[in-house]
Amino acid sequence: MEDRKFKEEIVEKRYRVTLTDEELAELSSMVSKGKSNARKLVRARILLLADQASGGSARTDVEIVEALGCGRATVERVRRSFVEEGLEETLEPSPSTRIYERKLDGRVEAHLVALACGAPPEGRSSWTLRLLSDRLVALGHVESVSYETVRQTLKKTTLSRG
Repeated sequence: MEDRKFKEEIVEKRYRVTLTDEELAELSSMVSKGKSNARKLVRARILLLADQASGGSARTDVEIVEALGCGRATVERVRRSFVEEGLEETLEPSPSTRIYERKLDGRVEAHLVALACGAPPEGRSSWTLRLLSDRLVALGHVESVSYETVRQTLKKTTLSRG
């Protein structure tokens, strides 16, 4: 473990953070005030610790992780974002553009509502989200579905199971 840690520290970084005087002043002010959200403050601290400009601390990723208690991937992402996109985009990243595929289509949603409105299984007083998700799988409507998906679907239909 120690050998790997040492090797990681001596590897030259692909994304070198070099802060200008204005950026350094802005980040230092933000961190000292502590009035921003937690994610933004952690990103600012990462940049301050990773700064390789003259007078900067120029810490390695491992040292930054130990100092801040964040993940190594976070440190690497912040470095890359700063070099490729700049300070503002690093501190306030744009929302994800990922598109999530729907697990339940209209037909399966109708079966789910019918199940939830029907009588609960033998020995149960009411349906639980886990029971509903397990029953959808057992009936072959879907290959797999989480109880959270079932919850969101039932909430969307404004079904009152009470």
